[in-house]
Amino acid sequence: MRLIQFTTESGQRAVGAVVDSNTIEQLKDVETIYQLAHRAMESGSGLEALASSLLSDQRQNYQKIIDDGRLLSPIDHPQATQLMVAGTGLTHLGSADTRAAMHAQNSSGKQEEMTDTMKMFKMGVEGGKPANGEAGVQPEWFYKGDGDCVVAPEQAIPSPSFALDAGEEPEIAGIYINDSEGNPCRIGFAIGNELSDHITERQNYLYLAHSKLRHCSFGPELLLGELPAHIEGTSRIVRNGKVIWEKNFLSGEDNMSHTIKNLEHHHFKYNAFCRPGHVQVHFFGTATLSFGDGIKPQEGDRFEIESATFGRALRNPLKVVERKIPTVKAL
Repeated sequence: MRLIQFTTESGQRAVGAVVDSNTIEQLKDVETIYQLAHRAMESGSGLEALASSLLSDQRQNYQKIIDDGRLLSPIDHPQATQLMVAGTGLTHLGSADTRAAMHAQNSSGKQEEMTDTMKMFKMGVEGGKPANGEAGVQPEWFYKGDGDCVVAPEQAIPSPSFALDAGEEPEIAGIYINDSEGNPCRIGFAIGNELSDHITERQNYLYLAHSKLRHCSFGPELLLGELPAHIEGTSRIVRNGKVIWEKNFLSGEDNMSHTIKNLEHHHFKYNAFCRPGHVQVHFFGTATLSFGDGIKPQEGDRFEIESATFGRALRNPLKVVERKIPTVKAL
């Protein structure tokens, strides 16, 4: 089952199940997926079973929701600061080559000549999928922002005027909510665009933290249940109505050097990420970037990331916004 969040023509928030590419079946007695998840935790029922029990005969036209600008992100929190966006890198087979090419690094197999990027990737390949199902080696990790950095599908992703680049990163995001005792519960998965400033990162890999402090988008559909082991998708950039770059990408554990369980373990081992009622959006990484092919997105370009596993494509135009940097005052 795949769910979306939207507003009705009367302005009320709603949750809908995707029937097909043109039809949404609205859920009754629930306005947000956050509410739905809370009800599932309180009742002890599975999220998909609960959603199925709330299906109504009220149908909505999917395309009209999009055309009217009423599509929302598939998860949010009533308080933006209680939703955290983070992620992991060097998790996909081939991701080290992309990163190494970005930094023009030496990818020799000799340990003494290997860069930190290649060393970490090698650690993941050798220890990211422990056979016993226990925790393996920890991945690269980054913080992206809180709920205010999330942009709804079809809406413009802002890039600050001081940014050197605004490049797409087609990734899968895990969506989680913590129960009343702080135990993380996975709600589902969504396709995402983890926008990053690759030129800043290329200056020095220690600038990775800076490069990740950008807006992002994911959805529009939330996939309930387990993530398929093999996922195929396409990432493209459209400029003035023409595709200027397009490439297929692979994801899912068959194409990763870490298991989802291992990535989850190393995120939620920190108490700060297990606060009751908080929502976590966690990007799982990618090996496919237009930046690696020399593409520099411009204002007005539209990013399109799609996979049949996740239904409708995630589409967002790019918008450069002036960012006035405040001056610190002494009290």
